[in-house]
Amino acid sequence: MVVESGDLDAVLKESVDLEKIPLEEVFNHLRCTREGLSSDAVRKRLDLFGYNKLEEKKESKILKFLGFMWNPLSWVMEAAAIMAIALANGGGKGPDYQDFVGILILLIINSTISFIEENNAGNAAAVLRGGTWNEEDAAMLVPGDVISVKLGDIIPADARLLEGDPLKIDQSALTGESLPVTKHPGEGVYSGSTCKQGEIEAVVIATGVHTFFGKAAHLVESTTHVGHFQKVLTAIGNFCICSIAAGILIEIIVIYGVQKRKYRVGIDNLLVLLIGGIPIAMPTVLSVTMAIGSHRLSQQGAITKRMTAIEEMAGMDVLCSDKTGTLTLNKLTVDKNLIEVLAKGVDKDMVVLMAARASRLENQDAIDAAIVSMLADPKEARAGIREVHFLPFNPTDKRTALTYVDSAGKMHRVSKGAPEQILNLAHNKSAIQKKVHSLIDKFADRGLRSLGVARQEVPSGNKDSHGDPWELVGLLPLFDPPRHDSAETIRRALDLGVSVKMITGDQLAIAKETGRRLGMGTNMYPSSSLLGENRDGGLPIDELIEKADGFAGVFPEHKYEIVNRLQGRKHICGMTGDGVNDAPALKKADIGIAVADSTDAARSASDIVLTEPGLSVIISAVLTSRAIFQRMKNYTIYAVSITIRIVLGFMLLTVFWKFDFPPFMVLVIAILNDGTIMTISKDKVKPSPLPDSWKLSEIFATGVVLGSYMALMTVVFFWVAYETDFFPKHFHVSSFHKRHFQGDTTQLTQQLASAVYLQVSTISQALIFVTRSRSWSFTERPGFLLLFAFIIAQLIASAITALANWEFAGIRSVGWRWTGVIWVFNIVTYLLLDPLKFVVRYALSGRAWNLVVDQRTPLSSKKDFGKEEREAAWVIEQRSLHGLQSGEYRRSTDRRSSAGEANNMAEEARRRAEIARLTELHTLKGKVENAAKLRGLDIEAMNTHYTL
Repeated sequence: MVVESGDLDAVLKESVDLEKIPLEEVFNHLRCTREGLSSDAVRKRLDLFGYNKLEEKKESKILKFLGFMWNPLSWVMEAAAIMAIALANGGGKGPDYQDFVGILILLIINSTISFIEENNAGNAAAVLRGGTWNEEDAAMLVPGDVISVKLGDIIPADARLLEGDPLKIDQSALTGESLPVTKHPGEGVYSGSTCKQGEIEAVVIATGVHTFFGKAAHLVESTTHVGHFQKVLTAIGNFCICSIAAGILIEIIVIYGVQKRKYRVGIDNLLVLLIGGIPIAMPTVLSVTMAIGSHRLSQQGAITKRMTAIEEMAGMDVLCSDKTGTLTLNKLTVDKNLIEVLAKGVDKDMVVLMAARASRLENQDAIDAAIVSMLADPKEARAGIREVHFLPFNPTDKRTALTYVDSAGKMHRVSKGAPEQILNLAHNKSAIQKKVHSLIDKFADRGLRSLGVARQEVPSGNKDSHGDPWELVGLLPLFDPPRHDSAETIRRALDLGVSVKMITGDQLAIAKETGRRLGMGTNMYPSSSLLGENRDGGLPIDELIEKADGFAGVFPEHKYEIVNRLQGRKHICGMTGDGVNDAPALKKADIGIAVADSTDAARSASDIVLTEPGLSVIISAVLTSRAIFQRMKNYTIYAVSITIRIVLGFMLLTVFWKFDFPPFMVLVIAILNDGTIMTISKDKVKPSPLPDSWKLSEIFATGVVLGSYMALMTVVFFWVAYETDFFPKHFHVSSFHKRHFQGDTTQLTQQLASAVYLQVSTISQALIFVTRSRSWSFTERPGFLLLFAFIIAQLIASAITALANWEFAGIRSVGWRWTGVIWVFNIVTYLLLDPLKFVVRYALSGRAWNLVVDQRTPLSSKKDFGKEEREAAWVIEQRSLHGLQSGEYRRSTDRRSSAGEANNMAEEARRRAEIARLTELHTLKGKVENAAKLRGLDIEAMNTHYTL
């Protein structure tokens, strides 16, 4: 069959709706037959329509590698390289080749590591072609192919069903429908949906990006997302560049304008600030840290698609979670204790057995599986009987039925299904209707679905006979139970400052019952409240969303709106999802999380893909992300501090003492210290107990204070060595006093440069132990690799100072005694770094000012004079009295609640859940209801009278 591409233009341009036109016209438009396509036709259509998969953007590896050299920090280093080779001429010296080569090597090493780490961060279908069935890769399907669809198959492309029996299709991942839908011959099925029952042939009408699935994924991919990480990296880079620019400007004015020194001397001093001040390794260190952390997350069941999502997850304070499959097992169960028996001479076990007999043992749907699993052995459902006829479920009758003959040779019929349909079968419907409706409503109020069971005898022994009148036997409550770890996981999330909100398409009653069982509160609302209808007491929608524990009956647009409004309130929001309909919300969220068994479209839109079910994987990922973020934050404070200490320290030495530090030795510091500091990516850290974020004011303030202190200590060291005889007098080392700098002072200058090099190198890298710790640095053991790297780097630096005589670098050995003196000086210097860190943190927290205001005036800056804190303290105290909470937990909670550090939403959610539990413990109504629940009593059905 010859196919002209022009004949299929209408299909390619989608100008004809192949999903709605008559089936015969589909074959005409697609130029195909029921015998399938020929190989030539398939090849031509692949050229025309493309492969049946979503396209991936390709990028040049070379351009990607060079891209790591194209950022503001690299530009400064590249400017320094140009200055070293092109401008560093004069004073009888040639170009500064050693610095030029060193800078290039440093740039290439950093780009190579980043490139490597960034790079580390199919189905088959049965196709009828030429009259023969073949197994082909689903990517090779084209419009016009005839495919076979059977139980368990994932539909590989959009198609129209041909002749045959109806199918049951699970398209919840695409449309959000919770139950399988019935598709009749001639109707369309979507790519990505799953066949749950039946077998039929179908003709493909759309592939790849032209499918319903592909269009949604393509729309999602067209949006862009700029992470917080890039903004923070730019802000820190700009801060460092501005600091260096200020230092360079001062040096230019002083060296050339005030001191009238030579051109080449000024260039060398400027190179020192450029090379030493720029944290060139910062993008690489942070990328490596996130890449290693991403690998760690994958081992925990969370695959990271966008590495910067790690730092956003560390700051996540709201998690909007699906109910089905995430908080619950997505597996219907029957609560045997709540089964209602409505027939005489029948017990609950008999009701379950009858329901199991009316169920399939193979190709089961969710309800059949739930009923049969109640039996000790599924074979009991057919034990001692002979099956005569099984009536499968259909949308009209909404029930199943089994006709069978027992061991005595008598014929019986049992049926299960929608309670209203089963009630209509009963011969005494009018007499029991009120009671049945009451039971159905009672189940519904608790979020339970009802399933009716009925029986009849067939005395004639003919399966087509109507039989005796039906008798309603009982009602079974169906419920999707919470996962065994969900309640504990939600409690952990609240303790970590993450507020969990349930977002479900199920009914409000079901959502509330699940929330009650999980201990996450029942302050839930229908989706209509998001549209301005039936709002709770006129609350603004934004405030309503913040205060709610969840929403029921939601559609995809509701999920998107919830995320959008939470982000508008400055929350870092995570969203879970599994289907194409969830893709917009997943893309909009700061952290889109595709749960286990999600569709390709959901995975494409998400930032993190889970490989294991349940919420506990997400909470584990939060803790790991906070540890990763802590490492990055520790390094950024270190990097800012080093920039300040290099720029300020060497600028002061140049301005006040005309001391010219050799640029090459600053390059050595950068290579040794920044190179070995990459081991921080595997450092041992304590995750933050609360959502963490890039507090730039804290980073800059801490960096400036610690950097300035170290720069001043370098100046003090230089002054003591150059202006006094303190070191020779007390430690018996050679003197560097300025009176010796007469005549040829080259040797003394080089020795002083060597001593300053070691003083700067050692204390600079030791700073990482201060920035990495939340408490005293000597009480928190660092990771082995970080400690090992520090020891190796500083042994090399000590050896250089003690032994190296490098004329090209401008240094000369000072001996081991001077090396020991410098180490002693740096140890004393180090002792004050921790107290300074605490002072900065305390000043930034605002506690000092609040203390003055709260204690010295009759007023209080706390909201409602601290009423909320007092209520929370009472709740915690009551839980402790009843053995529900340890004293240690109480003290840790008090610490978090004080100073407003805890996340407000998580605190509110925790308080609502605690008060709900305490209501059952302390109030008369709560005690009565709790006792009734334990005994299986229905309080609402009782005739209650009160006498005053």
